[in-house]
Amino acid sequence: MAWRFRLAPEKTNINFFKHQWLTFGGSMMLTVFAILAWAVMGLNYGIDFRGGTTIRTEAVEPVDVGAYRQALQGLGIGDVAITEVFDPSFRADQNVAQIRIAPLEGAESVPPETIQAVETQLKSIAPSITFPSIESVGPKVSGELIWKAITAMVAASFCIMVYIWMRFEWQYALGGVIALIHDIFITIGVFAVFQLKFDLTIIAALLTILGYSINDTVVVFDRLRENLLKYKTMPLRDVMNLSVNETLSRTLMTSVTTLVALGAMLIFGGDVIRGFSFAIFFGVVLGTYSSVFVAKNIVLMIGLDRGDKPKKTGKNEFANVDA
Repeated sequence: MAWRFRLAPEKTNINFFKHQWLTFGGSMMLTVFAILAWAVMGLNYGIDFRGGTTIRTEAVEPVDVGAYRQALQGLGIGDVAITEVFDPSFRADQNVAQIRIAPLEGAESVPPETIQAVETQLKSIAPSITFPSIESVGPKVSGELIWKAITAMVAASFCIMVYIWMRFEWQYALGGVIALIHDIFITIGVFAVFQLKFDLTIIAALLTILGYSINDTVVVFDRLRENLLKYKTMPLRDVMNLSVNETLSRTLMTSVTTLVALGAMLIFGGDVIRGFSFAIFFGVVLGTYSSVFVAKNIVLMIGLDRGDKPKKTGKNEFANVDA
């Protein structure tokens, strides 16, 4: 018999409800904390959402944020934020900084003359300095991007909820969407607490998390539906435990292999995609957790109809819709 690697035994009998006051209750409290952190601390919006111009610099000389700031003081430009960028993949002589310039009051963007003046002043501080990328976004465009991002998230969640309702029952749909909201809000909360840059790439990561998380949840729900027909007299709580145990090996294998690839992106992908990689990595961990500890708890709280209709047909009126 061929040897096969397993992250979990072939058969497990874990009581996933044993400490639900800590697992499920803690998740709900963490979600509330994440929302409060977002509301109180706000997000460190990138150039996509704030508007203005971001200049990326590279130089052989070490970055002196104070000297950079002093050199730009007399130019009469808008608010300036200067941060040094660190990355393990950088060479010893590769010193990178990011300069964000807000447009002046009433202006749509930072004019090219101002950008040229900034470059000239910085070259007087660091002669070897180069400017590998310059990005500019107007305030009107950034405002539209915010609303489009919100619309994309809401539309994706709504479509997922409708799909799960058609494939299963409305209780499953509600449990799945609440689990998705849990994943998204906690991820956003982490970005708020640590003031990580939040831009359009993070929105793309959040949409990816929605798809990954609901995939794991659907696997558990599908096994739950099968077991409800097989064990018609078993308490719903026990059927849920059985279903999660039976899919645990598949869930862990899928998540770990995904995290290996994301870990490589996070470590070796460079600072440009680090926020994107971190958001997906963290979201995959959360999505796996919520599939096991959050979604099914919501369904248990709502309850399922185990009356005559499932016993007679074995499916609801939408169960023949192709996945």
